[in-house]
Amino acid sequence: MAETLSYNKTFTISNDLTVNRMGFGAMRITGEGIWGPPKDKTEAIKVLQRTVELGINFIDTADSYGPNVSEELIAEALYPYPKDLVIATKGGLTRTGPNVWPINAHPDYLQKALEGSLKRLKQDRIDLYQLHRIDPEVPYEQTLEFLQKAQEQGLIKHIGLSEVTIEQIKKAQEYFEVVSVQNKYSVDFRTKWEDELDYCREQNIAFIPWNPINAGNVGAINKLQEIGDKYNATVHQIALSWLLHHASNILLIPGTSKVKHLEENYKAADIRLSEEDMTELNNIKQSAK
Repeated sequence: MAETLSYNKTFTISNDLTVNRMGFGAMRITGEGIWGPPKDKTEAIKVLQRTVELGINFIDTADSYGPNVSEELIAEALYPYPKDLVIATKGGLTRTGPNVWPINAHPDYLQKALEGSLKRLKQDRIDLYQLHRIDPEVPYEQTLEFLQKAQEQGLIKHIGLSEVTIEQIKKAQEYFEVVSVQNKYSVDFRTKWEDELDYCREQNIAFIPWNPINAGNVGAINKLQEIGDKYNATVHQIALSWLLHHASNILLIPGTSKVKHLEENYKAADIRLSEEDMTELNNIKQSAK
């Protein structure tokens, strides 16, 4: 087998929060459609507790997951929190039903959302608060001013954005330090946001990809499986491993509601791909969606 590559296992957010690059996304510990409580609450609690046992110290959630359910479960399972645990949450999406996500980033709404997250997570300050979406109905400056003020008040330590362009990141940087960007990105969906990833790397901004594999891209699945067979790994593990190798500022937040799947995802951090593997994966045909 060809010589394998290495990568840094940790990333330091804004020079003061060092986290393992293999984190956990707490969206799927809720009910179907990311709505209501989980079918198996006991298993959901076990998943969260197992994340910490595995050494995961970065958990991503949002007030809209449930809504509220994900944050409540995190506190129930893990409070009082380990000293090095970073809980990142988000505000800016509301919920009207399963799989329905209206945007609301008006300062009045974000104020209530932030207060709710602090209460549910039993925190005086959110380590990383992320704007879930820019609201086309609200002047971007108003949203940024709210986040800036909340940070100045000590309610937020660091601020991140989601689904944003370089121009939108730069605009936010006029108000505060942007420490993370969470955009849809994967081995087979990267053309749209590649420039944003490069900009984040230059600025030492964490890049947090969501939806790390497009299950509908058959060509990508076949190539991932071919390489996975070499390492006795799953398609999903190879997709996660590619992200870790691809850029040193990428933080992973694969989510699941099962302990077994959590442990499987975590093992992806131990896979060392070769230059040949990376070249083949880089050449995967890109999905348009």
